[in-house]
Amino acid sequence: MVEMSEDRFAELVEAAFAQVPQELTALLDNVVLFVEDDAPADDPDLLGLYDGVALTERDTAYGGVLPDRIMIFRRPTLAICETEEEVVEEVGITVVHEIAHHFGIDDERLHELGYA
Repeated sequence: MVEMSEDRFAELVEAAFAQVPQELTALLDNVVLFVEDDAPADDPDLLGLYDGVALTERDTAYGGVLPDRIMIFRRPTLAICETEEEVVEEVGITVVHEIAHHFGIDDERLHELGYA
């Protein structure tokens, strides 16, 4: 397990987001990125979560809704990593994984692409 401050972890999440090609981030619509300490109680080992309506599922009735949320969970991520370099790698994978859900890409396809 890696010991890391909340601020440092948030910096790594921001850096991972900044590494996503602008061609993709420019297409994000009505979505915000959060860093949370803990995953939901019903899935405490979860590293990230997309909560919203994927772009592929939106229709003309979509509107006037709160932003979708991408959450990256600090404690579960730190628990599976032994070095800061591993945290950087895992956060990068998790950020891309959750952004992909916003674009409607499911877990099966993400696993095929190496974003487990």
